[in-house]
Amino acid sequence: MNVVGKEREELKLPLLLGVMGDPIIQSKSPSMHRAALQASGIEGTYVPLHVKGDRLEDAIKGVRALGFRGVNVTVPHKVEVMKYLDEVDEGARAIGAVNTIVNDGGVLKGYNTDGIGYIRSLKEQAAPDLAGKRVLVLGSGGAARGIVYALLQESPARVTVANRTAEKARELAAEWSHLGALKGCGMEEIGGLLPEIDILINTTSVGMYPHPGQTPLDEALLPSGIVVSDLIYNPLRTELLLQAERKGCTIHNGIGMFVYQGGYAFEYWTGMPAPVDAMRAAVLSSLV
Repeated sequence: MNVVGKEREELKLPLLLGVMGDPIIQSKSPSMHRAALQASGIEGTYVPLHVKGDRLEDAIKGVRALGFRGVNVTVPHKVEVMKYLDEVDEGARAIGAVNTIVNDGGVLKGYNTDGIGYIRSLKEQAAPDLAGKRVLVLGSGGAARGIVYALLQESPARVTVANRTAEKARELAAEWSHLGALKGCGMEEIGGLLPEIDILINTTSVGMYPHPGQTPLDEALLPSGIVVSDLIYNPLRTELLLQAERKGCTIHNGIGMFVYQGGYAFEYWTGMPAPVDAMRAAVLSSLV
């Protein structure tokens, strides 16, 4: 039986999907997943769900009651939502956040597709082999956790996490020290680290619309010829990536991560390969 569920197949019900967050009006997920459903020939819809923090438990009950096949979860609910699920995937539990929920006959299971989506995009577009690479990650929030966890599965030589609050980065490094060579430090320490890295990843919101002129580090510190990746995709070329281009670096933006994390979620819900080309085209169109 296809993973969309026996009951849904027998009753020929359209697939019901959505994304919950606060706010949610800015999300590009509805346009991306509606394009995926259409490209795959699946009858269904994907709706934005504006859920305030004090109604999250009720919203999760609603997923069961209304027969949603699944939902994505975005800020600020990725951590809090875990307590209301029946099961949490091992990787999502280690990361400490869920961005995808699958409803199998009323049993809700949480996954995190952010990290694996990011790594797939990075390897396809900028750094095909991450083994032995020295990586500096800016920020230690939820996005960084997913990415660092996935990075450590790729056998890098070293991953350093830099954060404005150094203690938070060091706590993350201590938590996952058993997974590989991982270090935490403060942002003021990165000047001495940058000359020795192969890949720089910005997971902070610095440079995101509506403040596209901002950058997380001084251009003078940026090494030439490395890989520079920015999770931001609006704008497509942040100030950091523009600086990196001027330094002859290989640049990588957040579009691929967004599309692939959505693609993995789509595959969990439908059991079908995600039409990533159609999904990427829909996201790019929505940014115009």
